[in-house]
Amino acid sequence: MGRIIAIIAPIAIILFLGIGGFIAIQAMKPEPEKNEEPRAGLNVFAEPVREGALTLTVSAQGEVKPKREIVVAPQISGRISYVSPDFIDGGFIRRGQVLIRVEAQDYELGVVRARSTVASAEQRLAREIAESELALQDLQDLGMTDASPLARREPQLAEARASLEAAKAQLQDAELALARTAVVAPFDGRVRERSVDIGQVVAPGQSLGRIFGTETVEISLPLKDAELGRLGLPIAFAASEQTPGPEVIFTARVGGEPRTWRGTIVRTGAAINPQTRQINVIAELNDPFGKGADNGAPMAPGLFVNAQIQGKSLDYVLIAPRSALRGDDRLYIGDPESGKLSIRTVDVVFSDKDGAYFHTGAVTGELAITSPIQAPFDGMSLTVMQRMEDGTVKVHNPPKPAEKATEAEQTKSVSNSEGSAQGTASSPGLPATRLRQTS
Repeated sequence: MGRIIAIIAPIAIILFLGIGGFIAIQAMKPEPEKNEEPRAGLNVFAEPVREGALTLTVSAQGEVKPKREIVVAPQISGRISYVSPDFIDGGFIRRGQVLIRVEAQDYELGVVRARSTVASAEQRLAREIAESELALQDLQDLGMTDASPLARREPQLAEARASLEAAKAQLQDAELALARTAVVAPFDGRVRERSVDIGQVVAPGQSLGRIFGTETVEISLPLKDAELGRLGLPIAFAASEQTPGPEVIFTARVGGEPRTWRGTIVRTGAAINPQTRQINVIAELNDPFGKGADNGAPMAPGLFVNAQIQGKSLDYVLIAPRSALRGDDRLYIGDPESGKLSIRTVDVVFSDKDGAYFHTGAVTGELAITSPIQAPFDGMSLTVMQRMEDGTVKVHNPPKPAEKATEAEQTKSVSNSEGSAQGTASSPGLPATRLRQTS
């Protein structure tokens, strides 16, 4: 037993002294300098909120349609004897111009017969008037004052007059049929299509072609209720001199080139579409093939156009970059001093590719963040950067550089380390080999 103790005791003393010396060295070791540099935040770009005026606009699309378009059809039957050279697909026509003419011989003969009937009716009426006067004279000579109307020949006279009126009506009908042998254009316009030619026999009401007026074209633009509000239009709107409609700018590519036309809203539709819950507003462009054309390019029927409708004007709004708007009504504001994120709710009145427009939620000059941020929260650390007009980037809250230890502090640290090592060396009972390893 004593032999075991003699072996274990020196080992235990050596372990105790070694552990004690290590603890003493660690206790006297100088503490490392703390780095006071704040943690760098997420780098984000931002642009200042500015103020300005705004004219609200609404975008829509629609198809151009003529305000007046009809099917050309005859009111009589017959063989076509003439077709106007302008009555072709795409031809320009004038009001009163003869487009189609039907053979008129039969109708001319009808006029002659009707005139003969009128002459016979006039002669009969004249004879009946004379006979009526003679009958009245005879009754007076006989002293008969209570003679019947038949004796006075009043019914015969009325019949003769009615026959004359009927004959005149027949003459008018024949003359009207003769006049209808010529199919004329009721307005200035263009020919969309023609479906007959010379020699073809036509019947009343048969389609000869289609023409449309060129005075005005219409564009039906479907809008939502909120868009009507931006325009300041009620559902039952009709333009007048006192309340003119908003201006509309139409754009489309024609012949490979962008074209622009200017029209106005003249009325709204009669009802809301039950499928789309939208209502149509009707815009018009006057003289699309003349003064309303864009450098000779007309806004022709069938063209699909984009429309920008000018709405209400706001004298003062706050404007942030469109890319700074998150969702429908949130802005991320970066504080250039503290480098902290602030999530704001704004009352957006309008937004387009140029910006988001609102009244409250931010102030002029605050920096709206345009960079994407994942999992944002209020107070999040940021490094706010702003691109200036000259192309340079201004960093508003750069991280502070790490403070370097001075030469004196480094010397003091070294001397403290050496003193600690010497103090350890003077400790009694510590083996020299252990001391050299520690120092």
